[in-house]
Amino acid sequence: MQFGVFTVGDVTLDPTNGRLPSERERIKAMVAIALKAEEVGLDVFATGEHHNPPFVPSSPTTMLGYIAARTERLLLSTSTTLITTNDPVKIAEDYAMLQHLADGRVDLMMGRGNTGPVYPWFGQDIRNGIPLAIENYDLLHRLWREDVVDWKGRFRTPLQSFTSTPRPLDGVPPFVWHGSIRSPEIAEQAAYYGDGFFANHIFWPKEHTQRMVGLYRQRFAHYRHGSPEQAIVGLGGQVFIRRNSQDAVREFRPYFDNAPVYGHGPSLEEFTSQTPLTVGSPQQVIDRTLGFRDYVGDYQRQLFLIDHAGLPLKTVLEQLDILGEEVVPVLRKEFDSLRPAHVPEAPTHASLVAARDAVADRTDAEAGR
Repeated sequence: MQFGVFTVGDVTLDPTNGRLPSERERIKAMVAIALKAEEVGLDVFATGEHHNPPFVPSSPTTMLGYIAARTERLLLSTSTTLITTNDPVKIAEDYAMLQHLADGRVDLMMGRGNTGPVYPWFGQDIRNGIPLAIENYDLLHRLWREDVVDWKGRFRTPLQSFTSTPRPLDGVPPFVWHGSIRSPEIAEQAAYYGDGFFANHIFWPKEHTQRMVGLYRQRFAHYRHGSPEQAIVGLGGQVFIRRNSQDAVREFRPYFDNAPVYGHGPSLEEFTSQTPLTVGSPQQVIDRTLGFRDYVGDYQRQLFLIDHAGLPLKTVLEQLDILGEEVVPVLRKEFDSLRPAHVPEAPTHASLVAARDAVADRTDAEAGR
């Protein structure tokens, strides 16, 4: 199972001292978080994509390419690649290029984003959000798998005898997750292609996540990609950890109360009881995270949000130390011991290449009979 962190790259006032970091500071902090994630033994760093204040990660491939040059093992991903407002041709070329530069340490998560005005900024209509996601991904999927593409759709100009360059590394495209908080159409899309489904799993109660993942698993099996248990599932989550729970609650409360995404609403206690947000000791985070399996089944990737709401970089790096030293080793051991043999591990470039070659070997053997 893969463990990591994801960031939305917000520039938010620290409510404890009134300090607002600059965009440069926030960008550099995101890089520091990625480097620390590799240092403490995490598997994945993922960045969001936003094109409006107060967010800074407007160019994920630029950031991930820079991080790729400074890391050796870390898997680089996105917590949103905007499939609705980015041109599928540009996505195909940008992430194939990144795949080569990072020696295959790349996957990405398709999403529609959470900011309505981004649609007209890129010449689209938010009312076409779902149709755009469906059509654009259909084209992207073909661009990575067909050397020459002829295509015609509703939302962009046709393509005639088009070849996306560079071609995917080793002829194997980056693995794709489809991320969603509330849209069953996206779970259906992930299932149709046999791709991964990533449930954000932050703002909603567990029953909602259970229904979304359950739908994806059911449809994954319907399209004959495998059994429901073999579907590839990822979960988000948010934690704040200190050695004892009282310190964690006391320190995190002002950040929670003023956070743009959920401040000035339900109390911290209400939110932690009704959603997967966990604020407490390492053991509380371990117990809560292990409990996710009870309602989504065995899954392949767990990403934590640890750096938003104005938390200073020093505090975030301390969170990573605790995750790497006390939390993830226990979670990794426990989840691995519980995972049945027929449930696949998280896909990597190496495993996808091996799977492709195994299919080719079987085909050649059958042809030679």
